[in-house]
Amino acid sequence: MITWHYLLPVLAYLLGSVSSAIVISRVMGLADPRTVGSRNPGATNVLRYGGKTAAVLTLLGDLLKGVLAVLLARWISGDPMIVAASGFAAFLGHLLPVFHGFKGGKGVATALGVWLAINPWIGLALAATWIVVAIVLRYSSLAALITAAIAPLYVYWWMPVTGFVMMSIAMSVLLIARHHRNIRNLLAGKESRIGQRRS
Repeated sequence: MITWHYLLPVLAYLLGSVSSAIVISRVMGLADPRTVGSRNPGATNVLRYGGKTAAVLTLLGDLLKGVLAVLLARWISGDPMIVAASGFAAFLGHLLPVFHGFKGGKGVATALGVWLAINPWIGLALAATWIVVAIVLRYSSLAALITAAIAPLYVYWWMPVTGFVMMSIAMSVLLIARHHRNIRNLLAGKESRIGQRRS
C-alpha cells in the first residue's frame, strides 16, 4: 500500500498526459489541434475550428483528468500531501504530456477539475470567476489569467493547508506562464475574442 501511495502521482501524470483535444479531434475526424488555429490542444482552440460539440467533449475530458486523479489518490491514500501531489501531477501531465512529445495545453480545465475534486467550493468559485470575466470581457485567455491570479486566495480562504496553498501558487504561476503568447496578443490588441474564428 505504501508503494501505491508513491506511485499515485506517477499514475496521475500519465492520466494527465492523455490529451482530450487530440483524442476527440481524431475520433471526430477533425484536424490535429496542434496544427490549426492557436495550435493549442485545448477546448478554446477546438471550439474555433471544430465546433461546440468537440469543444465541450474536450473540456469534459480535461476536467475529468483532474477529478479522477484526485479522487483516486483520496480513495487509495487519503494523505493530503499525496492528494495534492497527484492533482498537481495530473495538471503537469496536461502541460507536458509524455504521450505527445511534452507539448500540451495550458491546463485551465484540468486545474479546475483538480480543485473541484479537492474542494467543490474552490472549484465553483474558480469556475464562476472565469465565467463572469469571460462574459464581460469576451476573452477566454484573460478570464483564465485573472482566475489563475485569484486562485491562491480562494484556496487560502477555504483550505489553508500549506500543501494545497503551495500547489495553488505553483499551478497559477505555470498557468500564467503558459499564456505568455496570449499576454503579448492582449497587450497588442491582437487576441481573439470568444466566438471569433481564426483563419
